[in-house]
Amino acid sequence: MMRTRPLKVALLGCGVVGSEVARIMTTHADDLTARIGAPVELAGVAVRRPSKVRAGIDPDLITTDATALVKRGDIDVVVEVIGGIEPARTLITTAFEHGASVVSANKALLAQDGAALHAAADEHGKDLYYEAAVAGAIPLIRPLRESLAGDKINRVMGIVNGTTNFILDKMDSTGAGYQEALDEATALGYAEADPTADVEAFDAAAKAAILAGIAFHTRVRLDDVYREGMTEVTAADFASARGMGCTIKLLAICERAADGGSVTARVHPAMIPLTHPLASVRGAYNAVFVESEAAGQLMFYGPGAGGAPTASAVLGDLVAVCRNRLGGATGPGDSAYAQLPVSPMGEVVTRYHISLDVADKPGVLAQVATVFAEHGVSIDTVRQSGKDGEASLVVVTHRASDASLAGTVEALRGLDTVRGVSSIMRVEGE
Repeated sequence: MMRTRPLKVALLGCGVVGSEVARIMTTHADDLTARIGAPVELAGVAVRRPSKVRAGIDPDLITTDATALVKRGDIDVVVEVIGGIEPARTLITTAFEHGASVVSANKALLAQDGAALHAAADEHGKDLYYEAAVAGAIPLIRPLRESLAGDKINRVMGIVNGTTNFILDKMDSTGAGYQEALDEATALGYAEADPTADVEAFDAAAKAAILAGIAFHTRVRLDDVYREGMTEVTAADFASARGMGCTIKLLAICERAADGGSVTARVHPAMIPLTHPLASVRGAYNAVFVESEAAGQLMFYGPGAGGAPTASAVLGDLVAVCRNRLGGATGPGDSAYAQLPVSPMGEVVTRYHISLDVADKPGVLAQVATVFAEHGVSIDTVRQSGKDGEASLVVVTHRASDASLAGTVEALRGLDTVRGVSSIMRVEGE
């Protein structure tokens, strides 16, 4: 039997995503009612600039007092899309204390304080859902923590930032330099005026922390994630990648150790074979490749940002939370029973592509090969070219630890015949 009394929703933030959430709630009201089993009502919208005209939203719903809104007591669900750490953290915990469940798109807060927020939700018997925090419209968190709940996930690797993928794709397809590609991304609205969070991989690192925690049932904080931005990637790197049948992507990689005793989480640029599914992800799209024991290899693909795509994920969570509310239950919460340690980057094993500027004279290759051997790093291929006394030496290794590679590079820089190390890049997706 359909419940006639509406479930009341408070919206915190009414920017690009929040305005789309409000619009969909209004235009799809009948469908949402049918899917939930009760009508949903937008009961208040907290904003910073109340004078701004917001089409389709009753001005009487607008307030600048977000705290009073979440404390009302008659609110069933709070949708938080303001971002940042504070006041979002306090508002979410206050919502739990006053009887509301929460839907959030706040990746930074969840990566930093997810455990504490889950604990607060559990204490008050409320839901905390955040599908929109990781990959925009792509259904990813729910499959990881529900559809694959009976499986063992060993690896999650993906492109989780549309801005950086657009820039790298443009560099690859047109030969543009980094700054030229960034300028185009900014002009098209893919990059913020200050793109630091994207291009220095802070955004992707937060998403990696969330994904690793869910995939491996262990607590992974933002500080546990190795982070390397993509501002140093050059046209020469793409030329080298093409020579290997690869392209370059900024990847978030979460892995379970071979012995199952630890996990790693990292974000960095990497060469990836053109035959790998992630290599074909173009423009501002996102894609995540999941490897599990029973299901095998799965790939999730779609728009990773934007108002409407992100709002789609928010509304999906809203429907689920409202259904739980009607049923007097809560959905999956924090699952950190495994309590696996997070290994440092130095222990990560992968392949490497190293470009060296060397003297073009006999014996140089032998010297370089000796340094690799002394540090236990096996060489897969070597390519050398040069003239007029200067040469370029490109070395691709077999799998080696990050620590052993770091020692190798330090020793190479000490050789008189090595003029410099022009680039070092990991090779993933074998």
